[in-house]
Amino acid sequence: MVMRPRFRRFQFPSSNARYLRVVVVPQVLLFLIVSLLGLAAGQSEPGVQALIRSGQAALDSGNFARAVSDFQQAWQIAPENVEVNRGLLLSYLQAGDLNEAVQFGTTAVQHWPNDSQLQHWLGLAYFKSGSNADAVRVLRRAENLDVKSFDIHFDLALVLLAENQAALAAEELETAVKLKPSAALAHVLLGRAYQNSNRTLQAIQQFQTALRLDPETQLGHYHLGFAYASLGRNQEAITEYKKEIARSPQNPIVLHQLGHSLLENGDWQAAIVYLRKASELDQRNADLLYDLGKALMLEGSPQAATGILRQSIELKPSDPSPHYQMARALEKLGKRDEAQREWQLFAELKKQQPSSGGMASGRVQ
Repeated sequence: MVMRPRFRRFQFPSSNARYLRVVVVPQVLLFLIVSLLGLAAGQSEPGVQALIRSGQAALDSGNFARAVSDFQQAWQIAPENVEVNRGLLLSYLQAGDLNEAVQFGTTAVQHWPNDSQLQHWLGLAYFKSGSNADAVRVLRRAENLDVKSFDIHFDLALVLLAENQAALAAEELETAVKLKPSAALAHVLLGRAYQNSNRTLQAIQQFQTALRLDPETQLGHYHLGFAYASLGRNQEAITEYKKEIARSPQNPIVLHQLGHSLLENGDWQAAIVYLRKASELDQRNADLLYDLGKALMLEGSPQAATGILRQSIELKPSDPSPHYQMARALEKLGKRDEAQREWQLFAELKKQQPSSGGMASGRVQ
């Protein structure tokens, strides 16, 4: 069972308190209290500092269970030590003890409402627990307490991106990259925020900046490729996706997008290679299966296409596009009645879709 510390203050036992009130004169009482407090501090402070150092070393090495144990012991000795409270909250957070982190952090920030670190880590505990509204609220408080903290702006942006609030996330990340221009990942996330708020050219600039700062930036080439693809610049997208594939050959998302761009560029033979591999790694992606079915139709394999397209339809029955390709495949197989039913389904579903360039889902069927 995880220990749940509670804040406590030093108190004399009731019998001793009565004795002091009756027998000890005020000057002697004052001297005795000061002496006792000094003795307690002298006995506990070296032990507390040793536990803090040990707990911090455990955090640095990734031994989070040990960190929790060390900081819990330190808290038992010095519950009013803010450094101990910070360490214990961070240890709970890093160890994945999210309920403990939220409960302990809530008490800690009530005790130290102006401590930005406690607010920051409580916000992260809420975020990791899936309580994004609470995370935003607490991280906003942390941000107001420490407006120059790169980490707070960065983490608040992560929560806002998770909430699909791209414009607000962009504001946080713009501040973050001003505070720390060399942070490649912050530039990647700012690019994502721009991309998701229809500022694709600005997104491309951020992805390019990230890759200049760190050519090994995780998914940097993928995001740059996606931005190019969204502008119809498929050849540039293909180049970036291939760079990412060289580093992440088993990533089904990158494989899919590379296959998709190749398909859009008319190279269906190469597209099939990447789409097949992606579908082996991710069998529940309806859009991926649609692209593979479409590529197989271009290859002249309607029988194989129908099996793939049926899977796509099962996974995403509201999407009209697989029905379009299915109707074509069935016609090529001579199954006209079945093809007619697919044409009707396609027409009905297409009417229900929001208009985007005159085609359902913005696709060229």
